[in-house]
Amino acid sequence: MEESCLPDGSGPPDADEVLSGGPEWITEILPHREPFLFISRVISVVPGKEATAEYDVPKDFDVFRGHFPGHPIMPGVLILEFMAQTGALALLSLPQYRGKIAYLAGIDRARFKRPVWPGTTLRARVKIGAMRRGIGRGSASAFVGEDEIASATMVFAVVLEEAGV
Repeated sequence: MEESCLPDGSGPPDADEVLSGGPEWITEILPHREPFLFISRVISVVPGKEATAEYDVPKDFDVFRGHFPGHPIMPGVLILEFMAQTGALALLSLPQYRGKIAYLAGIDRARFKRPVWPGTTLRARVKIGAMRRGIGRGSASAFVGEDEIASATMVFAVVLEEAGV
């Protein structure tokens, strides 16, 4: 019998079942915590295939004090991290990857089309390609409204074994 990936432990997930959840569900799936959790809400997750999430960029985000004073914009690397966390939701919601960590192992063809200002709501959509031995690629895009503001191909590596620390 296949293990459930639903937050309440009910029933086995259908291959194309769409999941969603609030803050508790996000932190149940992702290992990230404040101040480095960049997902405000999950729109949808199809385990192992794709995820869509949103991030409400805080007006008082501390990083804006230095990036850039008098002209605050969200750093591109944090937009990439938001997209990577969205992709990690798709991977880590699979039963075989629950409780694991998905590392961002590479970024190809990253493009930034316009700045993101304080108070903006970002939406990311990540589609996961084939996975082999815990390594796979995802096609990621970030949007403000209907406008694509960033895109990248991301390489994910899911830690399958415990590392000694």
